[in-house]
Amino acid sequence: MKLEGIHHVSAITANADKNHDFFTRILGMRLVKRSVNQDSTSSYHLFYADAVGTPGTDMTYFDIPMAGRTYPGVSSISNTSFRVKSERALKYWIDRFKEFDVPHGEIQTRFNRQTLTFEDFEGSRLMLTVDDGTGIEYGIPWTKAGIPEDYAIVGLGNVRLTVRKKDRTAAVLTEIMGFEPIGSYPSETEGMEEIFVYSTGKGGPAGEVHVEERPDLPPERPGRGSVHHVAFRVKTFEEYSKWNKYLRDNGLMTSGEVDRHYFKAIYFREPNGILFELSTDEPGFATDEPLESLGEKLALPPFLEPKRTEIEASLRPLNINKQ
Repeated sequence: MKLEGIHHVSAITANADKNHDFFTRILGMRLVKRSVNQDSTSSYHLFYADAVGTPGTDMTYFDIPMAGRTYPGVSSISNTSFRVKSERALKYWIDRFKEFDVPHGEIQTRFNRQTLTFEDFEGSRLMLTVDDGTGIEYGIPWTKAGIPEDYAIVGLGNVRLTVRKKDRTAAVLTEIMGFEPIGSYPSETEGMEEIFVYSTGKGGPAGEVHVEERPDLPPERPGRGSVHHVAFRVKTFEEYSKWNKYLRDNGLMTSGEVDRHYFKAIYFREPNGILFELSTDEPGFATDEPLESLGEKLALPPFLEPKRTEIEASLRPLNINKQ
């Protein structure tokens, strides 16, 4: 069994309205699903992706208005990247970030790729990375925010895990999940080990996990802007049905099989406590809405539909415009 790459990344916001504005108006991504946290239905769950909700392009947010600030540390997903096609695109984004007062760094080489770090209004640690297209395929850019297609975000890139001891995390990635070690690059923190890179699927940024060892840091105290979990792509239902037993046979405690309606999932924590998810590519976000109107209305999975009136009454109104 081979994981195909990153499926999605899920994080926390304390302000869904501003979060929507940032990801749609400024980053130019499409809201492809407006739903609720299936485990806490008084909270929105917003999914931003490419034009059609391709697996591997979606960044999702749980809306938790009372979330406090995040205190960075270990046992965390400390950076999430998005793919663009060229260094010219990075230069476009520098100008765009200046226009919208988005905190950002300078173009910098990481693992032989040009990258640009930036933050949203809640301090989410994000990055653009140039993908030359030789690995996992690009998504389909959403251009209705006015961003030229050549410069638009075309999917998720690598995530960075920050851990106290990397060896046990690396062992789960390589010995159980099938990732391959493909190299390393210097840490930006003086005196720290290099950051190690692991790859799966067809490779490229969308198939990579970068692992940073930081024994000097305390555990992260998550809050707004922090990442809740990262999910990896399972190509077929047949493989999905085998993964739960395989993970348990290898000593990992799992959630069991969970049907999220838009995909099937399995959750587990790796040895440093970071939450991983395995998610199927199918059936996808267009299973209950027409492709042309994705994200325009509150979508609920069938098992929550009988409670729609109660759920809608518990949700605060969203002040977001049609894309």
